[in-house]
Amino acid sequence: MRGRGRARRPSGRERHDEKITVYVSAEELMDLEHARLVLRGEHGLAVDRGRVVREAVAVVLADLEQRGEASILVRRLRGR
Repeated sequence: MRGRGRARRPSGRERHDEKITVYVSAEELMDLEHARLVLRGEHGLAVDRGRVVREAVAVVLADLEQRGEASILVRRLRGR
């Protein structure tokens, strides 16, 4: 797997050259916005939704690299 053994870091706040489009439900979008507001209101972190998503992706991919079959991503995709 790419990057095995290194700390996975999200790109943070910078201009990005690559783009993907992800469709989410209205409920998922509200959950994402709620998380952004909690981060700002309760933790003093003013971040946009894209940053939250990049951080979440980095966490899930690092977990997959470290734990493989036991990772949260594998378990959730298998419905466990």
